Amino acid sequence: MTAAASGAAVAPAASAPASSVALPYGLPAAASFSDFGAWFDALMQPSSLAELAVLALVVGAAFVFVRWLRTRSTKPRRIWFGDRGFDGVLFPVLALLGALAARHALLGVMPIAVFRVAIPVLLSLALIRIGVRVLRVAFPASATVRVVERSISWFVWGLLVLWLTGLLPLVMEQLESVHWKVGGADVSLRSLIEGAISAVAVMVLMLWLSASIEAYLLKEGVGNLSVRKIAANATRAILLLVGILLALSAAGIPLAALSVLGGAVGVGIGLGLQKLAANYVSGFVILAERSLRIGDVVKLDGFEGRISDIHTRYTLIRALNGRESIVPNEMLITQRVENLTAADPMVSLDTKVVVAYGTDLDALLPELAKAIAVVPRVIADPGPGVQVSSLAADGIELTAGFWIDDPENGQGNARSDVNLAVLACLKRLGVEIPYPQRDVRLEVRRPAR
Repeated sequence: MTAAASGAAVAPAASAPASSVALPYGLPAAASFSDFGAWFDALMQPSSLAELAVLALVVGAAFVFVRWLRTRSTKPRRIWFGDRGFDGVLFPVLALLGALAARHALLGVMPIAVFRVAIPVLLSLALIRIGVRVLRVAFPASATVRVVERSISWFVWGLLVLWLTGLLPLVMEQLESVHWKVGGADVSLRSLIEGAISAVAVMVLMLWLSASIEAYLLKEGVGNLSVRKIAANATRAILLLVGILLALSAAGIPLAALSVLGGAVGVGIGLGLQKLAANYVSGFVILAERSLRIGDVVKLDGFEGRISDIHTRYTLIRALNGRESIVPNEMLITQRVENLTAADPMVSLDTKVVVAYGTDLDALLPELAKAIAVVPRVIADPGPGVQVSSLAADGIELTAGFWIDDPENGQGNARSDVNLAVLACLKRLGVEIPYPQRDVRLEVRRPAR
């Protein structure tokens, strides 16, 4: 970026001819070292204070506008608004557009010195925010995203420093000089870096589009949740596949060369990736036939919990104690799964108690049923019942059965409430709970005389 291109009134000093290496993506040539004297002279003029005031006004207006939009939105998008408003994509983009408009308005009025640096800084900030926010939304639970975020930030800020100091053309020229032959083609280090940047840009764009479509499909009030989930998973898979193909094409890799790789992948799926492919297919089958839905309480292989999410490869089942089980989708297809809420949410529970022989059961059983019926989570239809289940050695064993219609809130706590009601009823009626009784015989032998 030369001083004339930035609108500076101070003519640049004579310098060596600029490098003939063209910058990628149509970037303007950076200033040479001799241009910094002209830029510093322009910065020392009183007009730079006016530029600072205009820049502060533009940035402040963008900040206030974003905060206003965020307060009016009931569910703000995390990519545009971020977590606190100013850490999203919208704020640096609006600030950049306002700075470009202000620079254009001041171009023929005063020397441009502050905006010459402010615009590249705002552009770099916008690029970093786009990459960071899209990755956080696309991969919210990935620890690798943090490392990628820092790498993107350091790369963009380093590129900005090279651009502003005029070293970028020299670096590009050195990268162009490093080349080698690959399959008869001359490949340079610069072309590889540019291809990688293009591939990353394409993938970020596809992830942004996928996250936006998935957020719309999964928001409340838009059809059945299982159907929306399978549509979101299929959309993400298709967009990622298209993004990979476009990224490879942008990196300069011909798609025709992937035919051999496609055959190898097919053989790998047929031999070593059978389980992985089966899990993916099972995930779409579960979502399509709606045999298991998000929110169902299920029991599988001794683990009981509520389905919190169904992914294309695995299903998350969360127990009431906070533990989460990651179950491969193939297990949900090939094994027996107890779904407690598939057709009817009502679940039958029971508890046992032993009373002493001689207890008046005709008077006790109705009182126990009444005491259980007043427990808050016990439903009235069908009502609770108490039966004599066994004549044990220590007393009469009674079994109290009852029904609940909210198994997702836990079964142990409901059984505990019923046990407390039974104990209170027995205590009120004076019914004894017998202790185990054992006869101990002692054989005393007298010593021989």
